[in-house]
Amino acid sequence: MTTKKDKSQIVAIIMMIFLFGMISFVTNLASPMGDVLKNQFKVDNWVGTLGVFANFIAYAVMGIPSGILLQKRGYKKTALIAIAVGIIGVGIQTLSGTISSSTAMGVYLLGAFIAGFSMCLLNTVVNPMLNTLGGGGNKGNQLIQIGGTFNSLCGTSVIVLTGILLPNIKKAEIAQVQPLMFAALAIFALAFIVISLASIPEKKTLGAPVAEKSQYSALSFRHFLLGAIGIFVYVGIEVGIPNVLQKWLQNPHLDVLGITTNGGNAEAIAASVAGTYWFLMLIGRLVGASIASKVSTKSMLAAVSSLGLVFVLFAMVGPEISVKFPVFYERDSVTDAFSLGGTAQVPLGAALLVLCGLCTSIMWGGIFNLAVEGLGKYTEKASGIFMTLVCGGGILTLLQNFIIDKTDIITVVVEGKEEQMGTGYQASYWVIIAGLAYLLYYALVGSKNVNTDVPVE
Repeated sequence: MTTKKDKSQIVAIIMMIFLFGMISFVTNLASPMGDVLKNQFKVDNWVGTLGVFANFIAYAVMGIPSGILLQKRGYKKTALIAIAVGIIGVGIQTLSGTISSSTAMGVYLLGAFIAGFSMCLLNTVVNPMLNTLGGGGNKGNQLIQIGGTFNSLCGTSVIVLTGILLPNIKKAEIAQVQPLMFAALAIFALAFIVISLASIPEKKTLGAPVAEKSQYSALSFRHFLLGAIGIFVYVGIEVGIPNVLQKWLQNPHLDVLGITTNGGNAEAIAASVAGTYWFLMLIGRLVGASIASKVSTKSMLAAVSSLGLVFVLFAMVGPEISVKFPVFYERDSVTDAFSLGGTAQVPLGAALLVLCGLCTSIMWGGIFNLAVEGLGKYTEKASGIFMTLVCGGGILTLLQNFIIDKTDIITVVVEGKEEQMGTGYQASYWVIIAGLAYLLYYALVGSKNVNTDVPVE
C-alpha cells in the first residue's frame, strides 16, 4: 500500500514539474502571438500586445483570491481547478484560430484572459505543492529548482517553436500556431487525470482563514511595499525585453538583420535570438542557486540591476554594428528548409539585450527574499499581494509597445498603400531603464526594514 502511494506521488511530482513548465509555455506564447494579431488584424503594436496584457492582468484579479482558495481547498483541488481553467482558456484561444472574421481577435483575448487565471492559480499552488511532495527541507527545495529549470526550458522552446511555425510574419495567422495550443491542451488533460488519481499530502488544517484584527499588515512595512512595486517592475522588465526585441528584429520594413542582402529568414532568427534570452535565464538561475549561499541577496540584486542597466543603455546608444550570434536553427528563404544550429549576423544591441536574461534570472527570488524579510506572520498574505502585482508584465509591456507606435514614425507601403508606422523600439527601452534603476535603488536603499517596531509573532 505504501509503495503504491509512493508511486502515485512520484507521478504527481512529474506532472507538477510539467505544469511548472506549462506556466512559462502558455505565458511566453502570448509575446509572439502579439505579432500574429498585429499582422492578421492590421492593428498597432500596442493592440497586438493586448494578449500579453490580458494574460497578466488576470493576476491582478486572481492573485489574492488564489491564495484564499489554496487555504480553503488545499493543493489537490486547487491544482485541478487551475488545470480545468487552463483547458478552458487555451481551448478558447485554439478556437479563435478557426474563426475567419474580425471577432477572432476578441475570442483570442478572452481565452488569454482566462488562461491568465489558470497561470496565476498554478503559480500559487505549484511551488508549495512540490515542496510538500518532496517532504519539505532540501528535498522540497530541490524539486522546486527542478521545476524552475523545466519552466525556463519550456519558456525557451515556445519562442523557438513559434518561429518555426511562422515562416512569414507579414502573413501570420492564429491558425498557424494551433499545434502549440493543442500540445498545451494535451498536457493539461493528462495532468488533470494524473493529479485527480494521485495521493497528495495536504496541510492538516484547511478551511476559511481566521481573520485576526490588527492595526498592522504586510503593507505596514516600507521594505515590503517597495518590494511589491519591485515585483511589478521586474515582471515588466523580464517580459518586455524579449517581447520588443523579437518585434524589432523581424520587422520587414526595417530589415535590421539585413535579410534582403544576406539572405535567411527574419522570423526564424528573431525567434532564436529571443529564445536565447529565456535560455540564459535558465543558466542564470543555475549559477545563482550555486552562489546564493555565499553572496548576499542584496549584493546579487544590486549587481544584476547594475549590469542590466549597462547592457540596455549600451544597446540603445552603442555603435550600430553587427556581430555573429548563435541561433538554434535557420530557415533558408529560398528552399524553406531548416538547418539546426549555426550563426547569424545581428545588431550588437540585440546581443546585449539577450545577455540581460542572465540578469533577470535571479531577480524574482532576490526581490521576494528581501521584501518578506522580517514579516513573520504577515508573510503568507504578502505572497498573495506579490502574485497580484505580476500584472506588471502586461501593463509595462503594453506601455513599451505604445511608445513604439508613437515614436520614430516612418512611412511604409503595405499592400500597395502608404501607411504611417512607429518604429521606436529602442526608445521603448527607456521603460526598462527606469525599471532597472528602481530595482537598483531597492537593492541598495529600499530593502532595509525600517519598521522593526511592528510585532510579527
